[in-house]
Amino acid sequence: MGAEETLFQRFGKEFAKGTVLFQEGEPGKDMFVLQSGKISISKKVRDVEKVLAVLGPGEFFGEMAIISNKPRNATATVMEDAKLLVIDPKTFEAMIRGNAEIAVRMIKKLAERLSEADAQIENLLLSDPASRVVHQVLQVCQTRGRPMEEGIEVDFPVRELPRLIGVGEPAIRHMLDRLERAGLIERSGDRLTVYDTARLHDFLQYLEMKWKFGDL
Repeated sequence: MGAEETLFQRFGKEFAKGTVLFQEGEPGKDMFVLQSGKISISKKVRDVEKVLAVLGPGEFFGEMAIISNKPRNATATVMEDAKLLVIDPKTFEAMIRGNAEIAVRMIKKLAERLSEADAQIENLLLSDPASRVVHQVLQVCQTRGRPMEEGIEVDFPVRELPRLIGVGEPAIRHMLDRLERAGLIERSGDRLTVYDTARLHDFLQYLEMKWKFGDL
C-alpha cells in the first residue's frame, strides 16, 4: 500500500459535490488536504458571495483555523466529488514537528498566497478594466511564467478571471485581442505567449496615463 493510501485510511474522507465543508465566521478546528476533486473558496463581499479561488488536488486549505485559532475567514464548498485528508490540530502539530519539509512547504505556500493577495489588491486599485487585464498578464508572467525561446508562456484561463480582477469576460477577451494585434502576445486557447514583458509594462503605464489625463 502506497503512502497516499495509508494516509487516506487514517485521515481520509469522501465528500459529495455541493457539500459545504465550513462556513465563513464559524469556529474551525480542522485543516484539509485535497487528494482528488475540486473545492471552491468563497467570501461574502457586500452581501454577494465571491469565489476567491478554486483548488485542485495537492492543495491544502483551512489551515488558518489551526494556526491562528480564529473563526473561518472564508467558506469552502465541494465543486466536484472530493477525497480529502482531514487533519486535526494535534496531528498537524505532530506533522510539523516531525517533518521539516512539510513545514517549509507550508510556509512557502502561505507566502505565495500572501503575495497573490497583495497583487490582487494592487490590481483592484487600478482605475480601468484595460489596465487590470494587462496587470494580470504581467503578474502571471512573474509568478507562474515558463521561459520559452520566443518569450514567456503562461496559462491564462479567461473564464476564471472576472472574479479575480472584477472585469467581465468580453472586456478581457477584447483586451487580449488588442494586445495580440499590437504584436505583444500570442494566444492559443487558455495559453498566452508574452513576447516582451518590458514592452507590456510600458503599455500598462501608457494606459494608466491615458486614463488619468484623457487621450494623449
